[in-house]
Amino acid sequence: MNFKVGVIAGDGIGPEITAQAWKVLSVVGKKFGHSFERTDILMGGCSIDACGVPLTDEAVVSAKAQDAVLMGSIGGDAATSPWYQLPPEKRPEAGLLGIRKALGLFANLRPAYLYPELKEACPLRSDTASQGFDLLIMRELTGGLYFGARKTEEVDGLRTATDTLVYNEEEIRRIAKRAFDIAMKRRKKVCSVDKANVLDSSRLWRAVTAEVAKDYPEVELSNMLVDNAAMQLVKDPGQFDVVLTENMFGDILSDEASMITGSIGMLPSASLNESRFGLYEPSGGSAPDIAGKDIANPLATILSAAMMLRYSFDLDQEADAIEAAVKQVLADGIRTGDIMPLDEAQKQKMTKVGCTGMGDAVAERI
Repeated sequence: MNFKVGVIAGDGIGPEITAQAWKVLSVVGKKFGHSFERTDILMGGCSIDACGVPLTDEAVVSAKAQDAVLMGSIGGDAATSPWYQLPPEKRPEAGLLGIRKALGLFANLRPAYLYPELKEACPLRSDTASQGFDLLIMRELTGGLYFGARKTEEVDGLRTATDTLVYNEEEIRRIAKRAFDIAMKRRKKVCSVDKANVLDSSRLWRAVTAEVAKDYPEVELSNMLVDNAAMQLVKDPGQFDVVLTENMFGDILSDEASMITGSIGMLPSASLNESRFGLYEPSGGSAPDIAGKDIANPLATILSAAMMLRYSFDLDQEADAIEAAVKQVLADGIRTGDIMPLDEAQKQKMTKVGCTGMGDAVAERI
């Protein structure tokens, strides 16, 4: 089969990590008889440099013409990059918000899985890490505070900023349905995270989620306030299966979840619309301080490519092959610097590789 894949390499380490994911995809294509047709798309800081804006209309048209989009990373060093001297709507991250809206990518899936081989790299207590965890954060991606009306004005002589958090019931219902559908294929548990003791938007969120739950009697629904959820993620992450939450809470909790796996370089993500189209990217940032040094961990991007095969192309066997190869690499003691164990005795048993070396190791094991 032939699939059209848009590639947004982006900024920082983006070109390096997407190159390794594409290498693995090419091997999968040869092994299973598929072809992946690549179209490069500019977005973020590199688009600002080339076109003056972080996302052009042409880039959106090109992305819509693909079967899926694989992305590296967007942005740079906010303290030194000239990109961050521009107005907020012209900065690299505005391109990411724009393409999510333009493509209707309302459902963000961020799995957090602790590989047994990486439990030494997990920052949690050893007794917690030894139990492992396998959870998925389902984050609403095109509504809420990030997309509400905003303004900065002078009120009574004081600079005053206002950001508006808005959700309607249909926005909540469609993300809740997606969460329950995925829970049916997992351990059949949904924990809906909100701030219903304070926010009207959260009270509506909780009410609509409860309505959706009636259509899924096999799924256990629980509710948790976001501050408690942040605590529970580090206290007992194994209790969670699917965590359903709104945009800002999901942004924060998914980054927290990524770090307790040992490295943010291990976490893939998928952003889906109403169809099978999706944008797939690692959960980490552009890491400009290590860009070009061949030391970035490409596994999150490689695993994002596996999610693309599974969710957009319905190629479960091929996705399984990538995930199995990643597990084998870890079992064989191959590590990038960010996932090397701290214990010196354990470190001596590992083989340290760079970004390219890790991509080669996964490709060899497909």
